[in-house]
Amino acid sequence: MNNSTLSIIFVSPDCDRIKIIFMKRLLIALIGVILLTPAKADEGMWIPMLIGQNFQQMQKLGWQGTAEDIYSVNKSSLKDAIVHFGGGCTAEMISADGLLMTNHHCGYGNISSLSTVENNYLMNGFVANTKDAELACPGLSVKFLVRMEDVTKRVRKKIGDAYGKDVSTRLREVTKELQKENNKNDAYKVDVRSYYAGNKYYMLIYEVYTDVRLVAAPPESLGKFGGDTDNWMWPRHTCDFSMFRVYSDNNNRPAKYSKNNRPYHPKHHLPVSLKGVEDGDFSMIMGYPGRTNRYLTSHGIESSINDYNPTIVKIRDKRLAVMREVMDRKPAVDLKYASTYASVANYWKYFIGQTEQLKRLKIEDQKINEEEEFKRWSKKEARYLKNLFPDYSAAYAGYKPYVKHYLYFYEGFGSPKLTQLALRTSGLKKLIESKADAGKITKALESLKKTRASLIESMDLELDQNLFAAMNQMFYEDVPRAQHPSIFSSEVFKRFSTGGTEKTFKDYANYIYTKTALLDDEAFDKLATPEKFNELLEDPVVTYAMNVNDNWRKNYIENIRDYRYERFELDRAYQGGLLEKNQGKLMYPDANSTMRLSYGTVKSYQPKDGVSFSHYTTADGLMEKYKPGDKEFDLQAKIVDLVRRRDFGDYANEKGELVTCFISNNDITGGNSGSPVINGKGEWIGAAFDGNWEAMSGDIAFDKRFKRTIVVDARYIMWVLDKVLGGRPLLDEMTIRN
Repeated sequence: MNNSTLSIIFVSPDCDRIKIIFMKRLLIALIGVILLTPAKADEGMWIPMLIGQNFQQMQKLGWQGTAEDIYSVNKSSLKDAIVHFGGGCTAEMISADGLLMTNHHCGYGNISSLSTVENNYLMNGFVANTKDAELACPGLSVKFLVRMEDVTKRVRKKIGDAYGKDVSTRLREVTKELQKENNKNDAYKVDVRSYYAGNKYYMLIYEVYTDVRLVAAPPESLGKFGGDTDNWMWPRHTCDFSMFRVYSDNNNRPAKYSKNNRPYHPKHHLPVSLKGVEDGDFSMIMGYPGRTNRYLTSHGIESSINDYNPTIVKIRDKRLAVMREVMDRKPAVDLKYASTYASVANYWKYFIGQTEQLKRLKIEDQKINEEEEFKRWSKKEARYLKNLFPDYSAAYAGYKPYVKHYLYFYEGFGSPKLTQLALRTSGLKKLIESKADAGKITKALESLKKTRASLIESMDLELDQNLFAAMNQMFYEDVPRAQHPSIFSSEVFKRFSTGGTEKTFKDYANYIYTKTALLDDEAFDKLATPEKFNELLEDPVVTYAMNVNDNWRKNYIENIRDYRYERFELDRAYQGGLLEKNQGKLMYPDANSTMRLSYGTVKSYQPKDGVSFSHYTTADGLMEKYKPGDKEFDLQAKIVDLVRRRDFGDYANEKGELVTCFISNNDITGGNSGSPVINGKGEWIGAAFDGNWEAMSGDIAFDKRFKRTIVVDARYIMWVLDKVLGGRPLLDEMTIRN
């Protein structure tokens, strides 16, 4: 799973017309109706606090509880079992002793970092049947939502008629005020988020737990079964889960890691159902979807199809090829870069699929039709919006020349670890130039040394050097020459100009990685002092990194910020108009990494003429895909033996099948990975982990015919935990229902 595309825009900052729009939209926003675009019953990522408005629809589909069973401040509710995991995924509490379930790919980085060639938990799997055997995960945290509150009036009063970066500044100020008011004894984290493109604001109060330990993970052959080939595809047979435990102090409050901490006791945990699902059964998903862009205009669709997506796919395609070539030859490097590779590959395939489906489903034409309808309405009801779409058009026209530079800077330039390290010297340079006190400089130097140690440890020099050469060559060949950093002409081609472009950048990379002091412990220690730091700034890789960085930040970044400011105002105007146009209809806002709920049903589908997909898969299909020795479809001998003997225990369905995965028509996106799938009784029936190829445009346009969520079945997870890993004690602490 992954987040939606980012679009940025450009026009001259002539915004008087926007400020006029503001005052009327402010009145619209305060109506308090949760509106945007009419939604179908299975479409929408709803705010749990307001889910009562959807209650009749949910009951018709099969929800048997109350709205308060889902979200309550005064009593235990489902929201208390759902956590934001590591900042990018979702997880759920499945025992009274802090046991937490999420996806394998969500825990992948932690599992990888805890693994060694000798103890390869990523490859072989891991289970801790005693709490002493659980493994601490430094840096991992989970976030529980305590409550939400509508603070629109207060935030809008604070923001007033601010524009551009002043909006963000004033939002931070009011957030600090609310943090102080709602965070006695520093017990909570307070966040304020924009909904409906700045037409509404909600305060979210969290408890953050930082002592989180690895409990179980399947062998990678199951947790990542199908690899890149099956990613975003149905049918699926991946057992995409991992388990952790949350720890607290003796008062059940957050605490730093300590052997004296005890398992956290959640206000609510999800009972596990082994009954299974049938086509048409109610399904509900709660989690933290990252970003959707359902109200992107036709101009944004055109930009995604023709500029943004093809560029990012090209860059990531090369990054993957460079990494794979070295990883295939070096097992230790394969383990070291496994998490990075998986992340890059996921987005790479996502953008390929999104482009294909945007074209196939003719989303640009759909958007044009929606905009024409809006124009007809605005001529009658809201003439102040008459320039909206011409302004959008001008903005995207201004953005177009900079798309490649923007993406190559962030996707290409920053990908080698040596470049990342070189860039970290810029902050120290500013301190020294401003003649900061010695204490600050010493602290910054120590930070630089720690960063260097971490990056060197995680780096393979051959892979990093190859990546450096490839990314710079692509930057040179694809970004308009007028936007190139000066070092390309003054240094690279002046000194290394024989043998063609590819050889030039390979020779330059070899020079950089051979001559830099940043890769030499002794040389670096001599230069990483206040007295010698100016010499470090003359290091070849530092000189290179600063030149490319300065070219971007001095010549382009202010314009890029202007694009974003203008886009924010246009989006707020458009969605404010939609709020007014669609009053009285049940609507939802775009996802923004805050807790949401979607509801629908388990549902089969027909992706094209003559092809019909069942709502579930079984271990029989797992064996049909099994290819001994294949990197994506191999299986451990124990797993093959268990399946062939049909040793499914209590986890088989009535037909004697081991169900592996199922699909529903729930509305999800990146960030929902690991989200619990819940039946009408509030029981956990599986973990969401992917979407389907036919609906890859879903972050921009929901398609009721094709949109599906791919779920790893609870029974498959329990079977792996019990039969494959030998983790029966973990099942014994869950609330299991047949």
